[in-house]
Amino acid sequence: MVENIKKFPNLRDKSIFLGVVMSKSTNRADRKYAIIEVPVTAVGSRFIVLPSKEDTHDIMLLEDAIKFNLPDIFNFMGYDEFQAHIFKFTRDAELDIDNSDTTTIIQKLEKGLKNRKKGKPIRLAYDENIDPGFLEYLLTRLGLSKTDNIMPGGSIHNFRHFMEFPSQVFSNRAKRKQPFTHPLLLDERVGDVLLKRDVLLNFPYHSFTPVIDMIREAAFDPDVVSIKIACYRVASQSKIINALVNAVRNGKDVTVMMELKARFDEEANLNWQQVLTDIGAKVLTGIQDMKVHAKICVIKKRIKNKIIHYGFVSTGNVNEKTAKLYGDHCLLTSNRFIMADVNRIFNFLQKPDTGLHFLEKCRTLIPSPTFIRTELNKLIDYEITAARKGHTAEIILKMNSMADAKLIEKLTEAAKAGVTIKLIVRGIFCMQSESKKFKHPIKAISIIDEYLEHARVWVFHNRGNHKVYISSADWMIRNIEHRVEATCPIKSPQLKQELIDILNIQLKDNTKARILNNELNNEYVKKKDNEVIRSQEESYNYLVNKSY
Repeated sequence: MVENIKKFPNLRDKSIFLGVVMSKSTNRADRKYAIIEVPVTAVGSRFIVLPSKEDTHDIMLLEDAIKFNLPDIFNFMGYDEFQAHIFKFTRDAELDIDNSDTTTIIQKLEKGLKNRKKGKPIRLAYDENIDPGFLEYLLTRLGLSKTDNIMPGGSIHNFRHFMEFPSQVFSNRAKRKQPFTHPLLLDERVGDVLLKRDVLLNFPYHSFTPVIDMIREAAFDPDVVSIKIACYRVASQSKIINALVNAVRNGKDVTVMMELKARFDEEANLNWQQVLTDIGAKVLTGIQDMKVHAKICVIKKRIKNKIIHYGFVSTGNVNEKTAKLYGDHCLLTSNRFIMADVNRIFNFLQKPDTGLHFLEKCRTLIPSPTFIRTELNKLIDYEITAARKGHTAEIILKMNSMADAKLIEKLTEAAKAGVTIKLIVRGIFCMQSESKKFKHPIKAISIIDEYLEHARVWVFHNRGNHKVYISSADWMIRNIEHRVEATCPIKSPQLKQELIDILNIQLKDNTKARILNNELNNEYVKKKDNEVIRSQEESYNYLVNKSY
């Protein structure tokens, strides 16, 4: 009951609420307000499956069950008329980290996380049929005005709950294809395979298990000296962390870069940081004013008197849960030049106050911040020069978001010079992809399908000797200038072709691909000759049938 309490309750911003208005049929001016949090988490589901007739499925929303029972819930109040409508709100989730004091980053984050739960409401979404008097009251108590982000809508909110819609109502539900183990990793230890050749894992089609196995093997291998790994987001019950804990217990020198400022994973990462610290691992907790977003690992092994390094560079997180849902690429390698640069990045992470000289010494990986922009400009300029001389020039780019104005200007220059440009951008897209000044039309699409397209892959024609990169960085100012990222060239001709083949499959998608034109009206790519190409299915088929 809220209208008479002095301090408004601290409502959780990820929940949905029923705003209840009670009145009497004999005196409608006598009204009371109440708020009920719909207890989705406590009950376990927002959907109630009801007894149904044969060949039908009757399902009720939890909030509707609550509405139906309002007269019983409030029977002691003496009211006989009830109405209730859904609303939800969003708090300001920015963490206010004060760098002027001397407290540690962990102490600052702990304080920031507590304050986030009390952050100022900045957005209110509600059923457009809500009682006007209750809405006015709610805006006043939340400190909002009608000029703020106030959004009337339908009667159902938090559609993310529909991901857990009762499965029994679907009789023809397609089964999701299961990840399969990469053929090269079926019969040998992962570390032993990598000493002979590079392996490219393409998630979610390939299983993530070999990544876990690589850390597990290293944890028990008597020849392994140390493990260094960067963790941005990990699974809630992380097998990677468990393997690292075992490695420490077995006497390995374990260094973990645990990015504590990973948005909305701050609390979980703080907990993992404590687990790893308690067991004796060396935990790096980030750099002031900069996030560590690189997905890298290096394992040091001593065989007789020879030192060998192997590990990975990836576009995605070391998270076995999201690896089943996110499209990413992970290069497992013992290439000494790549691993040397991974070590240089870790040297920078351990001694960031000494400047960027460790990153500057990278000769194979292209690190962020600072250095990636220069290299990208060189790569694009090479294609521009080739186009102006009449040679074949082409750039294929895949990423989550493209918003960096300077790189977009450079791409626009390339298109005007005659470079063929093909883009696959799932999220933010700030480029004008259509212009009469372009010598060849830019092909720009976004693919939204069963799996989240999360990978970053860049291909430059390079006069036929393709340069192919995988990266943790999108083309956004934050990734280019304000984060530690790793962009890795693919050296193996076979793996280069594998990535190019997958990109070409995606560029042919005419089922889940949408056109990124200047208006961004997201129209689907039109089918030609009744040929149906769904790139995620075709990518799976390509990989499952591939021989090595």
